[in-house]
Amino acid sequence: MNLKRIFGALLTLLGIISLIYAAQVFLTATESTRDIKTLIIYGALGIIFFASGISLVRTTKDES
Repeated sequence: MNLKRIFGALLTLLGIISLIYAAQVFLTATESTRDIKTLIIYGALGIIFFASGISLVRTTKDES
């Protein structure tokens, strides 16, 4: 088991969950109650976690 690959998969999963939550907040908010700060925070964290997780999984070599 490669710990870096597991951590990369975990980061990717957290990024996907954060992006889905940001999309859900965007879709359920009405015009007057749209929470911009929440959208920016969860969207940015989702993109960062997703990109770093994918990068970590791609760059880690499989060594048995």
